Amino acid sequence: MKSYNQLSSGIKTALCLSAIGLAHTSIAADAEDTKIERVEVTGSKISRVGAIAPAPVTVITGEQLLNTGAVNIGEALNKLPALGNTYSLANSGRFIGTAGLNILDLRNMGTDRTLVLVNGKRHVSSSAGSQSVDTNTIPSVWVERVEIVTGGASAVYGADAVTGVVNFILKDNIEGLDFTVTKGVSDLSDYNNEKATFSYGKNFDDGRGNAAFAVEYSAQDSLNALDHPWTDGSYSSLRNQAQNDSNKDDPNFPDKIYTPNAGYYAINNAGVFSLGNGYVNTFNADGSHRDIYTGDNVDGLLCADCDSFNLAQFDEIQPKFERYNVNFKVNYDVTDDLNAYFEAKYVNSEGESIGQPAFFFGDPRNTIQIDNAYLDPSVKKLMEEANDGEGVESINVLRMMTDLGRRIENNTRETTRFVAGLKGTVFSDWDLDASIVRGKTELERVNGANMILENYSNALDAVDDGNGNIVCRSEAAQAEGCVPVNIMGFGAPSDEAINYINTVSTGTSEITQTVVSASLANGGLFELPAGYVGMAFGVEYRKEESETKEPNNAEGTFFNALGEDKGDFDVSEIFTEVSIPLLSDMPFVQDLVLDAAVRYADYSTIGDATSWKLGLDWTLNDELRFRLTQSEALRAPNIGEIFGAPSQTFYSVDDPCQADNLNDLQNSSTRRANCAALGVPEGFDSDYDSQTLEGLQSGNRDVKGEESTSTTIGLVYQPEFIENATLTIDYWKIELEDAISTISAQDILDRCVDSGSGISNQYCSLITRDANSEISLIQNSVLNVSGQEASGVDFELGYDFDALEGSFKTRFIGTYLIERKEFPFQDEPSDYIEYAGVTGEAQWQANLNIEYSYENLYTSLSTRYIEEVSLYTDQDLSDNPNPNSLTTFGTYIITDMTVGYNFDNGVGLKVGVDNLFNRELPYGTRGDGSGSASYDNIGRFGYITFSYKM
Repeated sequence: MKSYNQLSSGIKTALCLSAIGLAHTSIAADAEDTKIERVEVTGSKISRVGAIAPAPVTVITGEQLLNTGAVNIGEALNKLPALGNTYSLANSGRFIGTAGLNILDLRNMGTDRTLVLVNGKRHVSSSAGSQSVDTNTIPSVWVERVEIVTGGASAVYGADAVTGVVNFILKDNIEGLDFTVTKGVSDLSDYNNEKATFSYGKNFDDGRGNAAFAVEYSAQDSLNALDHPWTDGSYSSLRNQAQNDSNKDDPNFPDKIYTPNAGYYAINNAGVFSLGNGYVNTFNADGSHRDIYTGDNVDGLLCADCDSFNLAQFDEIQPKFERYNVNFKVNYDVTDDLNAYFEAKYVNSEGESIGQPAFFFGDPRNTIQIDNAYLDPSVKKLMEEANDGEGVESINVLRMMTDLGRRIENNTRETTRFVAGLKGTVFSDWDLDASIVRGKTELERVNGANMILENYSNALDAVDDGNGNIVCRSEAAQAEGCVPVNIMGFGAPSDEAINYINTVSTGTSEITQTVVSASLANGGLFELPAGYVGMAFGVEYRKEESETKEPNNAEGTFFNALGEDKGDFDVSEIFTEVSIPLLSDMPFVQDLVLDAAVRYADYSTIGDATSWKLGLDWTLNDELRFRLTQSEALRAPNIGEIFGAPSQTFYSVDDPCQADNLNDLQNSSTRRANCAALGVPEGFDSDYDSQTLEGLQSGNRDVKGEESTSTTIGLVYQPEFIENATLTIDYWKIELEDAISTISAQDILDRCVDSGSGISNQYCSLITRDANSEISLIQNSVLNVSGQEASGVDFELGYDFDALEGSFKTRFIGTYLIERKEFPFQDEPSDYIEYAGVTGEAQWQANLNIEYSYENLYTSLSTRYIEEVSLYTDQDLSDNPNPNSLTTFGTYIITDMTVGYNFDNGVGLKVGVDNLFNRELPYGTRGDGSGSASYDNIGRFGYITFSYKM
């Protein structure tokens, strides 16, 4: 094992010396010395002359972030081509405990690989077991700009900056009052939101100090899919009845047809049962029998233009959300060269997720006996006549328990964060920044309408006690307060029965972060013939802790049985960075600068981790500049990836060994051979996977760090013949080896049987099949799953000019995604899945922003472009060229507009419209999935902002 204690002790000692000893040091510079203004940019600790970054940096101003009807700045950032919509408000409720989160995901390679900083410092996570920062915790009113760096940042900030850094730069000294109120409403639904901000700051002691505080409030309503005309329909993919053996691979005859007015007929809110004639029997509201009309287009338990059930009623395409954000900061010049600062924040955010109710889909527990006291005579008569007159003693009811209450989850997060530090100049010309950061997030997750399965079973078995009273059959259950329930017909359960059956389960999490760091930087250490050498070095100690406690009453309920996670790690780090001018004022070389950085970390979990970066910055002339970076890093697994306890989950999957699925493939030989090796008989077919299948998710104490390599090559062109015009083009590539990841359940099933080397792979070991060959359990632990590769080209064109008696600012930002590969097998590097061009990974994405101002009037027009994407990877289509009639989401263009006026008395008024032309969702999505959240599901949305500044 590595020696952790010596390095940790040494760093702590160095930090104390830096933060305390240097606080008393002030070496005044010669008053006659020339002051050269230097600027620190994200991606480097060295302050440099001018604001041109040594690495590719996308900068978004605070004003641009607020130029939207969204209630938080994360929604605005997610519109950038470089960021994936992994966690936006629209899709944040997909998992337990995540409702209301807005987490950034650079290059769509995972939120754990994007490092979010505030003023260059780490921020406590908002999600247990991870280091993911919720952008709702950042005060939007104080954001001066956001700087986004792709790759090459791990050596400067830490190894978890694999795909890059998003750095929120807050305003330094706040002076005066700033107050805004915003109200927005939708043109197509009752959805609305609101936001209010208040900021006040003031200098004191003749300008030596500044103190400020800010309060923000924002909220939005939930929006159900049925309450919006774009999402209220019921769609299903049904087997193509026109397909046969001769055309089964013909793209004109897809396997399935994406069909409107279609869905399950075998389940509904009233209850569905079979009497030997299929699941075509249901209940009226009074409990009497009614036939289900299945129509002419039937596929298993699905049908079209029939009595199908619309599952959209359980989809909230926007969650209810509310946030309070209180911030305070103060700084004071303790000497002419040193400034002490302190920051404090409190954030309370509440996100609500309303999902499906408890349901029974072939579960034997939901069985009605023939002597049930609630049984309608019409149903009892059919039961007696069923089975050619022999009768049946019971019926199994497939039912959505909507009238017992939809399952609702309320997530309340309270985040506190404190920063204390000292920055300034020491030893004449060294920039010091020493700080202590302490943050805590407390999460309370309340799950309502949680069915107690034993109580439900007792309540369902209702009989007549002989005196005309309906009671629970079990006397023991009666003694414990059992209340019988009637489920035959929607609305039949009584309030008393609902209260007996349901409970509320509450889980809690606590996440804490402690960071102590100090750095020294000198942009002009000494002069070489080509210019000044810059240097920075520093130390950092960080501890991350996370603990989750699950409710005691969750066992035996419809809610997932979740494990209790608890873990922590600490890391001690040292880093250094240099900037060396190599050449200057030579033919074809105006300046040539070498940048290098290295960071050594000692983790309590994985031991040593070293990250490094090399960069070359070549200024050809006043117009043209080239830049190149190469870096490597080792990312340590986070707490959840190591210590995550096994937790029950449920997956919606298709069994790849089913005969229908195998017959759809153009070349199924590998799968058929592997399915046979698993013991699945030929011709195996079953509708069992129409319901969700049980899974088990967990961390992995044996998981190791993942290695990453990043490369960027780019140019900056500022033509002299076009004033105020800038063009940047940057190629980037990120490669991961031993990537830390959990895999989707469907991928586990597919990769198990797609391996050319047979079933002795890590995926097949995660699957359990029962004696009937049906999958009974899918285990999904964190793994080092071979590798990932992503590369692309970023374009940015800015041009500012005067026209029409005012000023224009234009900006075009675009990304072309060259590749986005995942390698499922360590020993088969030629076998990969290409995601570039599929949902959420469009090959072309771009934003165009045009701003115009004339005196106090201003306006902006912003257009976002997403190229057509496929719903299937190339590998999917090579196996099956015609899986569905719906295979793409079409090209998507959406435009937002604002107009505002600032009056001379400090009053401001702004009117904005998001989705100005009411661009509809692509056909086939509700805009609330992992990739589909890139598309607006609200529609034309207008808002008005009143502001006052003084």
